[in-house]
Amino acid sequence: MMRDVVRTHMSVLLLLLCELLLAQSGLVSVVALAAATAVAATAALLLCAVAAARTAGPLTPTRIRTAIRDRELRTAFLAQRDPDARGRRRPRAPGRPLPTAA
Repeated sequence: MMRDVVRTHMSVLLLLLCELLLAQSGLVSVVALAAATAVAATAALLLCAVAAARTAGPLTPTRIRTAIRDRELRTAFLAQRDPDARGRRRPRAPGRPLPTAA
């Protein structure tokens, strides 16, 4: 089904290219050719994505576990600081405001 769509878009692209080369009508044919090229490229990419999705097998549990383990190793863990721990100075209490330059 997708191959038929791609073939159809490619044939339209070829016809527009022939029109461009034979008539040389200017901007309209160039815009039409660009639109047909974009549609054909999109259809080809979609066809490739569908084919790749069909050929890929299901993920094994081992592969899933390995991915989770790798993600766990990459995750950074930062311990929270304890302000009351031994060796830490107590935070200063707010004092009177310092005079500022005017």
